[in-house]
Amino acid sequence: MSTSATDLIEVRLTAIRYAAKDTNLYEFRRTDGQPLPTTEPGAHIDIHLPNKITRQYSLVGSGQEPRTYVVGIKRDPGSRGGSSYIHEQMRVGTVLKISQPRNNFPLNERAAHSILFAGGIGVTPIWCMAQRLGSLGKEWKLYYSCRSRDEAAFLEDLSYFGDDIVTFNFDSENGGKFLDLAGILQDAPRDAHLYCCGPTPMLKAFEAAAQGAGFPSSQIHVEYFTAAAEAATEGGYVVELARSKREFLVPAGKRILEVLRDGGFDVTYSCEEGVCGACETTVISGQPDHRDSILTESERVASKTMMICCSGSKGARLVLDL
Repeated sequence: MSTSATDLIEVRLTAIRYAAKDTNLYEFRRTDGQPLPTTEPGAHIDIHLPNKITRQYSLVGSGQEPRTYVVGIKRDPGSRGGSSYIHEQMRVGTVLKISQPRNNFPLNERAAHSILFAGGIGVTPIWCMAQRLGSLGKEWKLYYSCRSRDEAAFLEDLSYFGDDIVTFNFDSENGGKFLDLAGILQDAPRDAHLYCCGPTPMLKAFEAAAQGAGFPSSQIHVEYFTAAAEAATEGGYVVELARSKREFLVPAGKRILEVLRDGGFDVTYSCEEGVCGACETTVISGQPDHRDSILTESERVASKTMMICCSGSKGARLVLDL
């Protein structure tokens, strides 16, 4: 199954607002009138669409028991049925279910300096972080890159802060030049925490620039929209489920999640690409072959958990706490 049905929240789409070219803000409220779960900057939810597709979207705001959740959704020309359905079919009044919020991209509110980087619709969680940092009186800067000015969500709100805090980079206005990530990070305070959300090429360039500038992994934070690596499908190992006292052989061409599902084992999952964290599972023994976009390098070395939707095993046996 996907996220446990008992954890899902029934909501109604109560507003649709224009945010930028091909991007709308969608507001949801609980159908029972109760407050929604508390959220923090960087959190996302799974939206279970009426067409049976589930997609993950970052929340625009955060706070204690909010009455609404708002997500920004850009219509993707290559949509596989998620953003296209939302833009073309969903109307105010639509009732659907969402997951409890999860946060794989948390904001360190104790940091003395925060430098935020956003590309395209990746500005959604970044804008949420900027609002929180502003309310805390913290020092922050934002670099926002977009193809063109009319595609930039929250442009008016962000322009209010001025050039000293927010720097815009529009491809259509500067000859297609990319942000000078390496230059920005070389000059950044050494105690700054760095955050980036955007297209995969930007994220990979950001990680390389941050590491090249000498920042430790504990200060580098990214959120991927799509898988950063190919799923592990080499197979040829056994997965032992310690609590259930069951074993499964994972053959070549299959992922752990697929094998467990095919074997009738009930497991929580959502994106199946290693970007949402729904299937994170505790590892008792064995050496995972990590292919997700969530765990930090130190967490991968420790291998206390893994994402079974995309990661595999480097050894002959992997024992999981399931």
